[in-house]
Amino acid sequence: MTRQAGDSIPETRIRTSGDDSDFRADGDYVLYWMIANRRTGWNFSLQRAVQWARDLKKPLVVFEALRCGYRWASDRLHRFVIQGMLENQRRLDGAGVFYYPYIEPQEGDGRGLLNQLARRACVVISDDFPCFFLPTMIASASRQIPVRFELIDSNGILPLRAADRVFARAVDFRRFLQKHLRPHLDQFPDPDPLKGRRLPKLPELPGDVTRRWPPARLQDFLDKPSALAALPIDHSVTPSAIVGGSRQAETVLQTFVDQRLARYSQERNAPDVEASSGLSPYLHFGHIAAHQIFAAVVDHDGWSSDCIAAKANGSREGWWGASPDVESFLDELITWRELGYNMCWQREDYDRYESLPAWAQKTLADHEGDQRAYRYDLERFEAAETHDPLWNAAQRQLVREGRMHNYLRMLWGKKVLEWSPNPREALATLIELNNKYALDGRNPNSYSGIFWVLGRYDRAWGPERPIFGKVRYMSSENTARKLRVKDYMHQYSAP
Repeated sequence: MTRQAGDSIPETRIRTSGDDSDFRADGDYVLYWMIANRRTGWNFSLQRAVQWARDLKKPLVVFEALRCGYRWASDRLHRFVIQGMLENQRRLDGAGVFYYPYIEPQEGDGRGLLNQLARRACVVISDDFPCFFLPTMIASASRQIPVRFELIDSNGILPLRAADRVFARAVDFRRFLQKHLRPHLDQFPDPDPLKGRRLPKLPELPGDVTRRWPPARLQDFLDKPSALAALPIDHSVTPSAIVGGSRQAETVLQTFVDQRLARYSQERNAPDVEASSGLSPYLHFGHIAAHQIFAAVVDHDGWSSDCIAAKANGSREGWWGASPDVESFLDELITWRELGYNMCWQREDYDRYESLPAWAQKTLADHEGDQRAYRYDLERFEAAETHDPLWNAAQRQLVREGRMHNYLRMLWGKKVLEWSPNPREALATLIELNNKYALDGRNPNSYSGIFWVLGRYDRAWGPERPIFGKVRYMSSENTARKLRVKDYMHQYSAP
């Protein structure tokens, strides 16, 4: 498949923040503030920063920081991010780019650092990510940056602003993609935007900056337990065995393509079989790009854009003209993943109960007073202390590993709705558990999954049931009959 790469970046992926200040030709460097696309390849943001540095004949500084005061900050999330930072440091050092990693030791200690770096910059580039605390952080930063400040969308195959409305159903978004996605398949980021680039080198940052905000000794946080333990974060959420970083993400991708893709459509929902990609944590933290995943999958399949069907009908199968496994995977990677991004960048209430469809809010309200055979509070849910062994196994996987089997995550959510005193409390529980423990939480795609439990992106179902009303119902008994779960339940049984 032929894809455009190099210097060209689609205008729809570039926006300026703040007062649209012009660049400063007499600045010391171009600054890339890496906050979401935490990778050195397949990254439109880094590509844009390299373009500016080349045109202005200035050094490039990549500033990657990790705050300690964000909600749900923990050993698990910090270690995963730091593993990626160490990989970025190695790659950027090898490319002659000045890399500045900063780990905030106490909440608020990093205040003022971005402003100090921006004051010396010609232009500041950052990542346009529509979820969690990042939009608020960007809005605050834009008031402190005295030069041109560009935000670059490198989130998915479809640029965020290519769709100017929120889609209520996956089929509608899929139909839109089938009509409008094709040109964007020829506008991919450069796999290695630093390759062959000879940029001026910056010897060091000013001493008044590095003395107040010393660069992090990243390896210490991985090798010395005391370094991570000293940070004011949640130490009860322990690191996962899943290793972060772009190199590991690429290994996971290659394993999926070589060993699992050929059985993806048939076995992805089977808990006893490892057929899913395992890429969602890496996508969330920006350690790998959707573009790179897409390229690896379709190239393995021998697919080309000539295979795409002429007619857009919103069907999950047939439009790509690829094998059933590739079609199924691309629907997850693009349709379902980017459906959440479509909502998050346009609706600030994407994480609030009021964002549910009107029909879902009404039917849940109609049944809020229904008797519940079981009721659990957050503490019981978190400890996997319910009457349901399959639900408990899924919750233990989440707590232990920072992930949950894709199909069981849907069941897990439906049971929280069924066993909570009311739908609002169920939503609060789902958000808390998912965002606290899941490596891929706090993401547009994970909010899509949580809110799907309560009716988002779905339709009214019959017959009307107690508690659920017209919201889709799922049961552990039906799941156990449909899928092999015996080995899964044994693996995640109580210690």
